Amino acid sequence: MKYLMSLLLLLLVTACGSASLEEHRGTQPELKLEHFFDGKLKAYGIVLDRSGNLLRRFEVDLVANWQGDNGEIKEWFEFDDGEKSTRIWQLKRVADNQYEGQAGDVMGIAKGRTQGSALFWQYDLDIVVDGETYQVTLDDWMFLLDERRLFNKTDMSKFGFKVGEVILYIEKI
Repeated sequence: MKYLMSLLLLLLVTACGSASLEEHRGTQPELKLEHFFDGKLKAYGIVLDRSGNLLRRFEVDLVANWQGDNGEIKEWFEFDDGEKSTRIWQLKRVADNQYEGQAGDVMGIAKGRTQGSALFWQYDLDIVVDGETYQVTLDDWMFLLDERRLFNKTDMSKFGFKVGEVILYIEKI
């Protein structure tokens, strides 16, 4: 019985702590992926473990372009340990403020929605750790600071438990 009560309390506490996209209604500048992710961009990021300890640093070169409602973002990652990787996103604006995307290491379709200067983007991603591949869920929040700069905070979870976090700064160049 104690175990059940503890589990219910944990679920209640975690449900109350989630961010809401509606809180960003009317914030400026308004984030439109097809406007910000257009041309050349540069990103700088860190990966933290579930306790907030720094695991890795990385930089990303991005090239993005849109044709109507369809976009492509090419990302070239370089990590502080020398690892390099590439991800190519195929994006689609499916409705006002709603986007979908696919990439080679994304399982299924990523879905996102903007409100004011914020985007909430959610998807499952395959990541490789010590030669093993794991599928994790990413809750990705982007916040447009101004027309040239964006901050990104991503929580990574497995079976509903946080396993890590990515913090990223992206700027147009």
